[in-house]
Order: sequence, then C-alpha cells, then structure tokens
Amino acid sequence: MKGKTHVGIGTVTFMSIYDKIPGGFSYIGLIVVIIGSLLPDIDHPKSIINRYILPFKNKFAKVAVYICIAVVVLYFDYFYTNEPALKALGLCLICIAISSHRNGLTHSLAGLGLFTLVCGYLDKKYNIPGIEYYFMIGYGTHLLCDMITRRGVPLFYPLINKKYRLPWTYNANSKWGSAFEDLLIILGIIYIIYRFPGIF
Repeated sequence: MKGKTHVGIGTVTFMSIYDKIPGGFSYIGLIVVIIGSLLPDIDHPKSIINRYILPFKNKFAKVAVYICIAVVVLYFDYFYTNEPALKALGLCLICIAISSHRNGLTHSLAGLGLFTLVCGYLDKKYNIPGIEYYFMIGYGTHLLCDMITRRGVPLFYPLINKKYRLPWTYNANSKWGSAFEDLLIILGIIYIIYRFPGIF
C-alpha cells in the first residue's frame, strides 16, 4: 500500500474517533498520527520518511545511517539518562537498519509496542497528552491495511516469522490495486471535510 494511502486511512480513523480518546483533537495529534502511519515503512530505503533521512536511497545507506543513530542514542542513554524508552529506541533503530521491507520489527506488534514506549517517554518528558494514542492509531492502521495486501505482515515477529493477512486481499502493485487506493483516498478526503467542522 502506498504511503499516501496509509496517511489517508490513519487520518480518517483519527477524525472518526478523536473525541473518544484522551487528548481529543489537536494538530500535534494529527501530525503524530501521520508520522505513525508512515513509520512502519521506514525499513524500506525509498520510503517517504527515508527520502528526507538517507543521503542515498539504498540498503547500505540505510544500514549505515540507522546504526550510527542507534549508537548515538544508546551512548547518550548509557552516560546521561538511563531511560528504558531510549534503550527501546536504540533497539528499534538497530532493527530498522538490519531488516528488509515487511520482514522484521517495524511491521509487527513488537514494533508497535516499542515505538509506543518511546512515545510514552516523550509524553512524560514534554507533557504531550494522548501522544501514545495518536501514535497507535497511525501505526495500528498501517499494520491493518498491509494485512489486506497479498504480502501480509509478520505480525508476531520475532516469535513467529509467518506473515498474516486478512481473508480478502489485493495486489497493491496492480492497476486495480492503484485504482482501489485512489478511491479510498477520495472517500477519505470527503469524510475528513465532513468531520472537520466538528472540531471547532
């Protein structure tokens, strides 16, 4: 599934339930939902997020950059903070570096849990109410949406390497799949326009 479709579905889900989660609607929350919607694909060197992080869009650059960032995070944590969330972030960065697309941590419930732990640290440190919920909406919808594609996701990685998908799936790279995603985006935009006045 394309990055823009993940963002659209995450945003629509947020607009549907923002009044039922702690923190309610906020523009920071919306940004966190969008980041969460894109983050699982960070294991691909050409993903939307990696376009702005990697100097070169290849596997070697991905491994080198994320290992370096992980070393800095873990060094800082070891000598200055001793925070479990930063250890979790360092572990996530290492897993991002060594995993290939949809074959590792970022497309699993373990990845969702570890990144949510990091969000909890940010909430505690910078007092951003509801950030964990915003993040889980984006990240969770991404995993669910990838389960309706034929490739599926390794939901229970690293315990089980099997990829899981829903009974009805489609080929995201096909002409029909692209048309289906475009239709979802159009319907999502209509729904967001409908819901948007309710936040004021």
